[in-house]
Amino acid sequence: MNGFVEALADGAVVAKRNLIKVKRVPDLIVFATLSPIMFVLLFAYVFGSAIEIPGMNYREFLMAGIFAQTVVFGATITGTGLAEDMQKGIIDRFRSLPMARSAVLIGRTTSDLLNNVIVIVVMSVTGLIVGWRIHSSFLEALAGFGVMLLFAYAISWGMAVVGLAVRSPEVVNNASFIVIFPLTFIANTFVGTTNLPGPLKAFAEWNPISAVTQAARELFGNTNPQFPAPDVWPLQHPVLASVLWSLVILAVFIPLAIRQYRKAVSR
Repeated sequence: MNGFVEALADGAVVAKRNLIKVKRVPDLIVFATLSPIMFVLLFAYVFGSAIEIPGMNYREFLMAGIFAQTVVFGATITGTGLAEDMQKGIIDRFRSLPMARSAVLIGRTTSDLLNNVIVIVVMSVTGLIVGWRIHSSFLEALAGFGVMLLFAYAISWGMAVVGLAVRSPEVVNNASFIVIFPLTFIANTFVGTTNLPGPLKAFAEWNPISAVTQAARELFGNTNPQFPAPDVWPLQHPVLASVLWSLVILAVFIPLAIRQYRKAVSR
């Protein structure tokens, strides 16, 4: 128990270090927020005029998908940051300090989670400007954001494994883009899955990002009976499915990330 508390305390110190870095290099957070703003405006005003969602405003349908895509892409910063620290020898300095080995990973994933919170706030303001509205209660809305952040936190641990394995920020960026880009688009993020061809439709319906997106839509009150969710378990019970996906990813990748970290620092 004492070891766990010490790891959390050391992780908080590492998280503070990462957040101070963002403060000193504001370009990091500026460009992290400009990208989702661009996506909101692009899809709302360009594609929104060509895409129809029965019974509801496309901009309200869109925002949950934009949120889900953005927090998942934001989670890739974990891998990039760890690879950069490995490349610059920062991890070796941490190894020489009397701190828990898992603290570097806890601090990195926590600071990136907080960065995602900032991005979500900026996106929410942008969404409200273009016409998005929340039609549920305050607590339900908070739960919607919480589901997305939990999933993003789980993805961060997966990206940590990649970042520690390849040790090059450029490779992490390319590898994460190749995997995450199709995952966020072959889903219900920007369009419904009904008209997708057979294999893509099945993939989209069981894609965890689809569950997270649908959970956010329901918790934000951005759904309509005229456009029901497909009759598959993850989209009929999206909140539960999203939480389960997150817990499974955490259960798999936290031990893998810690093992990969020990392997990396022993080289």
